[in-house]
Amino acid sequence: MKKKCLLVIGLLIAMYGFTNYPLKPKDQNLAVSSNKRFLTVGDQPFFWLGDTGWLLLSKLNWLEAERYLDDRKEKGFNVVQIMILHSLSAVNVSGDSALIDKNIGNPKDGGYWENLDHVIDLAAKREIYLALVPVWGSNVKAGKVTSVQAEKYAEFLAKRYKDKSNIVWMNGGDVRGSDSIQIWKTIGNTLKKYVPNHLVTYHPFGRTQSSTWFHNESWLDFNMFQSGHRNYNQDTARTDLRYGEDNWRYVLSDYSKIPVKPTLDGEPSYEGIPQGLHDTLQPLWTDYDVRRYAYWSVFSGACGFTYGHNSVMQFYTTSPKAGAYGARMPWTEALNSPGANQLKYLKRLMLEYHFDELVPDQSILSDPGERYNHLVALKGKNCLLVYTYNGRSISVKTDQLTGDKFEFGWYNPRNGKYNNSGTFKKASMYKFDPPGQQQDGEDWVLILKQK
Repeated sequence: MKKKCLLVIGLLIAMYGFTNYPLKPKDQNLAVSSNKRFLTVGDQPFFWLGDTGWLLLSKLNWLEAERYLDDRKEKGFNVVQIMILHSLSAVNVSGDSALIDKNIGNPKDGGYWENLDHVIDLAAKREIYLALVPVWGSNVKAGKVTSVQAEKYAEFLAKRYKDKSNIVWMNGGDVRGSDSIQIWKTIGNTLKKYVPNHLVTYHPFGRTQSSTWFHNESWLDFNMFQSGHRNYNQDTARTDLRYGEDNWRYVLSDYSKIPVKPTLDGEPSYEGIPQGLHDTLQPLWTDYDVRRYAYWSVFSGACGFTYGHNSVMQFYTTSPKAGAYGARMPWTEALNSPGANQLKYLKRLMLEYHFDELVPDQSILSDPGERYNHLVALKGKNCLLVYTYNGRSISVKTDQLTGDKFEFGWYNPRNGKYNNSGTFKKASMYKFDPPGQQQDGEDWVLILKQK
């Protein structure tokens, strides 16, 4: 594997070698790893770093699509989540309809599907996978799709795109699996029947997870959950499973299930969207919230993470009228929002430390903490990584580490740089104080390595 050196100061150059995996060998489908914990492409582990470009097919022309995909590739994203049909009256920017008479079982030949063909090829040239939602869940929940129509449509999609290697199918679409469950099973089974080498997952409603309904389905290759857009105080008592902002709890829940399947947060709180979604007077979620969700879930064992921005997911352009959920920033400007630029540092860190060899281990922390004080730890053969969202002190049971002498340093999720290093000898416990002040968004990753 190709070695790349990070430009860090003094001892850190020797301390942290950067071994990177290729993004993907050409023309290979994603697959599930042999241990069923992460995804692979060829014989290489694949760290899913997704973006939500939900309305790309209906909002962007080809030049705009190229601009968007070029930007996401440059920022390290390797998956884009897109709706094929947001509604049954879907048209592209040229006015081409997807369906005849809004019948999902009767796709219309021509421009709409040729546009999708082209977008798939544009993404492939940039080594980006498209996670395609066949039909958004609200259409099915409203009773506009029958099982017979769903089967014909899924067969159409599978046969049309069976030779495209950069596709993952994302069944559902912001809906509980219990809503029209037979139709979701029909779509999943039909896709697997005709294109078994494409991975299939399920995008559920906020604060729910695909494993609740489909974990034992043979068509579900990996789990996905939507941690959603509400804050702790906006949650109300419900009878179903809820974890508030603690998206790491969904990972732990899925991680313990049999059969073992990978899992990830496919829709956390979007950058620039109101907390709770619908009241535009509420505070907006920020880049440091994005980082918290990302590191919490990945350090708990997720196989990757999906980012979203309020303006980008709907490709909002300047208008006297605000976009959905109060969007005001043009999508072309929102492309460069802080959170979108910072997630490449998570991906870089995971590749450096061979994420496929790391396992979550909370037992090594003497005080994991609650809510924003929560710490998460990933342990390898000769290393330990611990994330703190607010820069609070980290007490590690270092007697559980292999070796007698260790190096430590701090990785900054905001800029991808290392800060402060030192050595220490094994003790029953060792306390580490991050650089800077303790406050929300002052996040750090503690890195310990056997010397």
